[in-house]
Amino acid sequence: MTVLENFGRELVFKPLRRGVDRPVSLVIVAGILRAVDLGLVIAAGLLIRLLYASGMDFVDWHEYVLAIMLATFAVGTVFQWNGLYRLHGLTARQLKLGKLVLSWTVVVLGLIVVGFFFKISSDFSRFWVGVWFSASLGGMVAARGVVWLLARGWAVQGRLARNIAVVGGGQLGERLIQALRRPDEEAINIIGVFDDRESRVPTSVEGAPKIGTIDDLVTYSRHNRVDQIIVALPWAAEKRIGDVLHKLRSLPIDIGLAPDLIGFRVNHAGFGTMDPVGGVPLLTVCRRPLPDWHSVVKAIEDRTLAFLMLLFFLPLFALVAVAIKMDSKGPVFFRQKRYGFNNHTIGVYKFRSMYHEMRDEKAEKLATRNDPRITRLGSFLRKTSIDELPQLINVLKGEMSIVGPRPHALSAKAADRLYEDVVAEYAARHRVKPGITGWAQVNGWRGETDTYEKIEKRVEHDLYYVENWSLGFDLKILVLTAFALLKSENAY
Repeated sequence: MTVLENFGRELVFKPLRRGVDRPVSLVIVAGILRAVDLGLVIAAGLLIRLLYASGMDFVDWHEYVLAIMLATFAVGTVFQWNGLYRLHGLTARQLKLGKLVLSWTVVVLGLIVVGFFFKISSDFSRFWVGVWFSASLGGMVAARGVVWLLARGWAVQGRLARNIAVVGGGQLGERLIQALRRPDEEAINIIGVFDDRESRVPTSVEGAPKIGTIDDLVTYSRHNRVDQIIVALPWAAEKRIGDVLHKLRSLPIDIGLAPDLIGFRVNHAGFGTMDPVGGVPLLTVCRRPLPDWHSVVKAIEDRTLAFLMLLFFLPLFALVAVAIKMDSKGPVFFRQKRYGFNNHTIGVYKFRSMYHEMRDEKAEKLATRNDPRITRLGSFLRKTSIDELPQLINVLKGEMSIVGPRPHALSAKAADRLYEDVVAEYAARHRVKPGITGWAQVNGWRGETDTYEKIEKRVEHDLYYVENWSLGFDLKILVLTAFALLKSENAY
């Protein structure tokens, strides 16, 4: 446990508990409910037709299937129009059970009307329609009941409330906190206020404690769950806002700019595409990478590929392990502390490629051409990148991704200067998990960093990847990696 003393206050920073401290995404909950609704409509219709075939022979199987498919399409459309998947919370009222019953009734009655006009409704089994309607509706209500029961536990854990930190303790900050605390469907927990002005800001702003400076907020956010940061500074203070955003941009957190004082007095609809939070329209200046379903897709991609690749390369692992033991004394694997997600350190696994007694755990000196520390086998392992394969274990552990910015050692330098001292936005590359391969590597920026330009180009490509992630982009990098491995001129 680490403690930071600031302004006479104690800030306790603790490691995040995976799963328990992670907020529940209402977007993902809504997506799961949508999939359950559509699945119930299809499954209930087919099962009832299969189990109770007696008296249904007047209509062919394919016509029942057609009716089910039309209902499935209608459910997706009508339910969306009626806002059944726009969740602001997970109470019984916010799950909109009344609208659910009405919407499903409208869909089934609509199908009956269509059948009537095409003169086929009398051919369908009334029993099938009635049981299909009831079973599907019962399943939809039950699914929302399960979500409601889960939500009670999530609420106790604080996973339904959005943790918000406010930057700025002046009049604008006061007005923002007042607005966020109005009764609203969205649960909001105001962590506190952060402001660099020590004397002009009181110790408490509208009941929210003054915690520390902007630098303290960066440190706090790396050890505690912060879901969103709202900068409440006058828009005329352009330089001050720019300095604040420059410091906060390295965090994997949504950052919004609160409206100036006039924004609290006008109709919110006038703000166009601004994102509302607790009824307050915010100008989003920095979005969290891989939000909601993107993070789910990325996690599935990483775990699936890592598992399959480990199985495929298992014989190679055994051969390399034997070769390392025969080539030089020491362990097969080398574990080094490197920067991971949100600037946290992780232990990255590699096949040992240096003599054990010459190992450099802090990477005080990066490997160079004809480096005497590297073994004969190690030179081959590095040039072919086989030494990186054990990082698939890091991927399975959830510490790394298959594709992402390469993790750098804590003391890695470019021309005798730490990377973070060379590139101002260096920490912003840690807004996503590091990867085994990345956009910088397939563009030739790998290996030794003996000039400032090399690390600048790496970071430039890494930030482009962070800001433009997609599944297709990852697949493209994986394909290009196969060709990049054929070029080993920069790998020592």
